[in-house]
Amino acid sequence: MKYAVQYLIASMLLAFSTFIAWYEGSAIKDVPWEWKHTALFSTVFNGQITNNSDISQLDYFIYAAKFHPVYPILILFSLSYIATLSGYLLLKNNIKRLTVFLSAISIIHVLLGLTIYSSPTVGGKYFTFAFLFNGLINLSLAILFFLRMRKGTKKKGDFIFFT
Repeated sequence: MKYAVQYLIASMLLAFSTFIAWYEGSAIKDVPWEWKHTALFSTVFNGQITNNSDISQLDYFIYAAKFHPVYPILILFSLSYIATLSGYLLLKNNIKRLTVFLSAISIIHVLLGLTIYSSPTVGGKYFTFAFLFNGLINLSLAILFFLRMRKGTKKKGDFIFFT
């Protein structure tokens, strides 16, 4: 039950943040000088953009992430939380695999943060911090589970360790 509540809250935050980010990103239609730098999906799907009806709605999220990053970062946090919680629930009986999963998620977040580190936009700077923060959280969890596995403590209701 406690995990269902966590999924519900994270899913509601994801839906709310997605809707608001989509709305904020729709401002790209009124900023034609930004189309060349931000409308990446539109360029792939439609080729050259000649008017605002050529802009894909996926590009709304890119524009929101670049210039209004609060809700896109909430999308990132809620998706990361859902992924981490799902990994925990699927792998809690095998701490070694859970540690590897959390380490991999951590590495992915750090690499994404380093990829956009040199972004000149305010959103790029905030996303760099958000990715690195998520990576640090997942790495901390991986270390915590690794140390718990190494210690070998097993209490009632604790994790099942395979040796």
